Amino acid sequence: MEVILKENVDHLGYKDEVKTVKSGYARNYLIPRGLAITANETNLKVLEEILKQRSVKEQKLIDEFQVIADALMEVVVKVGAKVSEKGKIFGSVTTIQIAEAIHYEGHVVDRKQIHISEDAIKELGTYTAKIKLHPKVEFNLQFEVVKE
Repeated sequence: MEVILKENVDHLGYKDEVKTVKSGYARNYLIPRGLAITANETNLKVLEEILKQRSVKEQKLIDEFQVIADALMEVVVKVGAKVSEKGKIFGSVTTIQIAEAIHYEGHVVDRKQIHISEDAIKELGTYTAKIKLHPKVEFNLQFEVVKE
């Protein structure tokens, strides 16, 4: 029996996938719990339309993220830090500080989308962070740690 999954189901598949399962599993478990619906002609047409609309929205989102990525790749973001007399930073530079510096440049990036390749940034200088705005849009951001 073919079903369309309405939610992610462990060991079976992901939302909006068409799967072939045993009819007892579908009738007794998946359908009563609202995890799937039968894959008849009407439901398949509805699924096709949903997937088409979702792909259009997804492409719009990717285009918006690409514009942000292009703008940020041209800029060297400056992150201010308190520094000792010897040039060492008190503490270390975090993704929160980088996100705030990007916000200061006029763009919004969540700190969870920023990945610093170095273990801990404890000195002044220029570094690279990987920004992943979307699974299809990721880039390297140059940022400079400067004295506050």
